[in-house]
Amino acid sequence: MLIVDDQPLVRRGLSLILSPDPSFEVVGEAGDGAQAVALARELRPDVVVMDIRMPVLDGVGATRELAATVPDCRVLALSTFDLDEYVVGALRAGAYGFLPKDSSPEDLAAAIRTVHTGEAVVAPRLLTRLISTYVRTPHGERPTPARPGGPGSELTPREVEVWRLMATGLDNAGISAALDISLSTVKNYITSIFDKLAVRDRAQAVIAAYESGLVTARPAAGTGS
Repeated sequence: MLIVDDQPLVRRGLSLILSPDPSFEVVGEAGDGAQAVALARELRPDVVVMDIRMPVLDGVGATRELAATVPDCRVLALSTFDLDEYVVGALRAGAYGFLPKDSSPEDLAAAIRTVHTGEAVVAPRLLTRLISTYVRTPHGERPTPARPGGPGSELTPREVEVWRLMATGLDNAGISAALDISLSTVKNYITSIFDKLAVRDRAQAVIAAYESGLVTARPAAGTGS
């Protein structure tokens, strides 16, 4: 894996945490996104642990370049803050997951293993909070998935409902219970939704739900309507 952070002490700390595990090999470190892209093209790591806010080229731009030029390299984004608009940008750009920097070493190791398998790593409730805070329908418009040619227009009514529940923060078990269908059926619906929306994972599907107007952000507690 490649570790990317603009703070040398953070890079060294992450390397010291991960290196003792025989299933991990830290092949390099980079101090900004441009270095990360160059090293990833040279070293072809399976996973890049990527800080979001960095000089020269931030983690969002670096993730976008890696997704385009080194697609087998999977990015796990790190941020100091749980709610960070840059995280949404990284997920939209192609990151496979996100962890706050105060996560435990055990959570970090588990997230790296999950990302390595090609699965997304973002807690559903945190994902929904992030996206509902920072993603808006363009120009205040409210398109609907039913609009011909619009996002989700090819989905069946049941697939739209599964998509809606996914976007409100329910995991597969929650969707299964809400619709009284089996987990395997939920997984089949989600696979079909990803294919029809041309998205790679849950994070991108939830972003698409907010951008399409299928779901909208609720005002935060204590704010006016």
